[in-house]
Amino acid sequence: MKVRCSWASGSDLYLTYHDREWGVPQYDDRTLFEFLILEGAQAGLSWSTILNKRQGYRQLFEDFDPARVAAFSASEIAERLQNPAIVRNRAKVNAAVTNARAFLEVQQQYGSFSAYIWQFVGSHPIQNRWHSLDQLPATTVESDAMSKDLRKRGFKFVGSTICYAFMQAMGMVNDHTVDCFRHDECSHLASSGRG
Repeated sequence: MKVRCSWASGSDLYLTYHDREWGVPQYDDRTLFEFLILEGAQAGLSWSTILNKRQGYRQLFEDFDPARVAAFSASEIAERLQNPAIVRNRAKVNAAVTNARAFLEVQQQYGSFSAYIWQFVGSHPIQNRWHSLDQLPATTVESDAMSKDLRKRGFKFVGSTICYAFMQAMGMVNDHTVDCFRHDECSHLASSGRG
């Protein structure tokens, strides 16, 4: 029987997310944009709420195409705020559009959002060796720096705690506990340069 991080036992959706996505280094800009939006939407809510609404977000946010989200009109934003398939929070939906516009500016400046965001960990995943979930930090020096720089560029819902959750999800840090079967797998993906 496989040993997993204790948080992964909540539901089949959690289990699949843990086993296939969480902690896998991601370099694809659209995936990075998706999680930037989803992590912001999760603020004050459970991650299970967001996972359950993920397909709704994909549909209503144009499969997380930042150029299309950046072009949302006021009426398109209002339309989405009526749809229960996503978290209907005006500040968060407006922030997604704002973030899409800032995301495009970063892409233009750096060639890709990936090139920009990975610089906060020296372009290589940080390999942690936690023995229990209570050892995991909520923020780090790296997430503080990321949050500060994103805010300076006009991004919203990018506090340090949100940034650290984003780093965990995108494999910028390997926060699987050492007894979890995914710890070594994600470590191998990081050392091989594959996401």
